[in-house]
Amino acid sequence: MERAGQEPLRIEYILIDFEGTLAVDRRVHPKAKDKMNLLSRRTKIYVLAQGQDQAVEEVLKKVKAEIVHLKEGESSQGKLNLLNKLGPQQTVAVGNGQDDVAMVEAAGLGICVISKEGTASETVEKADLGCGEHPRRA
Repeated sequence: MERAGQEPLRIEYILIDFEGTLAVDRRVHPKAKDKMNLLSRRTKIYVLAQGQDQAVEEVLKKVKAEIVHLKEGESSQGKLNLLNKLGPQQTVAVGNGQDDVAMVEAAGLGICVISKEGTASETVEKADLGCGEHPRRA
């Protein structure tokens, strides 16, 4: 990935926060699932979820991504630990909440999703890129 004024990135991994970033009310837009499956041909995708809720697996059953369950109250550190294990410079991190700040800031490319659910201002500040969620059509 070429970036103006910066070293190019070779992206191997994508970390995506589940609730509030990828999913709203535990629902994921079908087009998002399709895009993730396309991206999975070139990168390894990890979806980061809090707790051991099996509903996440059900929602993402046809998505080519590894679901990582993080302990409640330890998700920020768990996300950062996984990022460091994979290698920050070859990882894109996508999030919107306060527990995503460290991951988004440390990643080779940090993306903040600005959503109607709400977005932590510090995550917006630390991200390399911000984007809005796709509006849902009736």
